[in-house]
Amino acid sequence: MKTLNLIAIASLGWLLVTCGAWAGDRLDHDEVKQLREAGQILPMGAVMAGAQSVQPGQLVEAELEREDGIYLYEIKILAADGSVHELYLDASTAEVIERKDR
Repeated sequence: MKTLNLIAIASLGWLLVTCGAWAGDRLDHDEVKQLREAGQILPMGAVMAGAQSVQPGQLVEAELEREDGIYLYEIKILAADGSVHELYLDASTAEVIERKDR
């Protein structure tokens, strides 16, 4: 299970940096790298650890967004019972800002 989580985190990090799947203000990989190096956003591993502590399950999707000048990670997790949970985490603290359960 830990190996699968590590693979998911590594894949997700690659996806976030290379695909530019950003909502709101578009960020390129250089901007993401600068934000990370400046400590403005946490590494994806820390964000996923925060998300998993709130809602265990399998990562379905993740996006880095900037809304009203605040960076947020939108994380979708598939729970063991088949329900999907959408978490919005502060990118600098991994604190859950909002949660939607479907």
